[in-house]
Amino acid sequence: MRALLAMPEALPGRMFDAAQLARLESLAEVDTTRTVPDLAAASDEELADVEVLITGWASPCVDASALARMPRLRAIVHTAGTVRFVVSESVWGRSDIVVTSSTEANAVPVAEFALAHILLAGKRSLAQEACYRVDHEVRPGAAAAPEVGNYGGVVGLIGASRIGTLVAEHLRRFDVEVLITDPVATAEQIVALGAVQVEPEELYARSDVVSLHAPDVPSTQGMVSRELLARMRDGATFVNTARPALVDLDALRGELVSGRLAAVLDVHDDLPDDDPLWGLENVSITPHIAGSQGNELRRMGEYALEELRRLAAGEMPRFPVDPARRGVEA
Repeated sequence: MRALLAMPEALPGRMFDAAQLARLESLAEVDTTRTVPDLAAASDEELADVEVLITGWASPCVDASALARMPRLRAIVHTAGTVRFVVSESVWGRSDIVVTSSTEANAVPVAEFALAHILLAGKRSLAQEACYRVDHEVRPGAAAAPEVGNYGGVVGLIGASRIGTLVAEHLRRFDVEVLITDPVATAEQIVALGAVQVEPEELYARSDVVSLHAPDVPSTQGMVSRELLARMRDGATFVNTARPALVDLDALRGELVSGRLAAVLDVHDDLPDDDPLWGLENVSITPHIAGSQGNELRRMGEYALEELRRLAAGEMPRFPVDPARRGVEA
């Protein structure tokens, strides 16, 4: 099975460690010491024998021209999440080419990040740290406001996506009530996660923490509206590890500047240096670190290796990309 690393030069060393690269060489006929970052620049002879393309972030798009030069291509194994920038409509029109993605692997650290901040939000960590930095006073637990803590708290998850589902599963270990709103998931699916299905208005009004896990598609952009944010309880926390386009930023900024709400924002548009969000003690702003980073990339590489093993063994892929949902990554 002839494979080609169609990705930037430095990427294989980030996605695979030495042992994984050795396994890659045992699964396919592939030169792990070189990559092809531009399919158009590759020779016809090299592409003619390629059966599997291994792609990742910033990989070249497999368009009609590239397909015409790879008559034996039968699979694209993507080591990252979304394939929307790598796989063209020409590929989706070919039933003989399977496309797999490591989206499921990337969901793991995002869910872990969200869980950590949901639990910290329940403890009102940002507010308590801000006070402590000023007065340096350690208060006994009994002095905290009754709403502080995670016992009996209410967590609202917007979206029963891959990540939302993982977060719900994690939260089953804690003494919190989980509410989920999702236009596609059934009540049975929500109950199976140990959660309660509610409408968005109820979720925002009842939750101590609202965590966003919906995909960025036209129908979801701006879904976190001014009206829904206004329903949130005073002191509640909004967590966004999804996409900034889903949120009315002006409305959220107003709620945060007023101090009525707190927020954890891992995804956001480029904020100007003078944006007031930077200076707010009730806001945590992180540089899009929830997704796979550092050694977590090896998990994504591991998922890709499993897909290659299955291809070599003639087995069905574990995580094929559904063409009907190819633009949904959350």
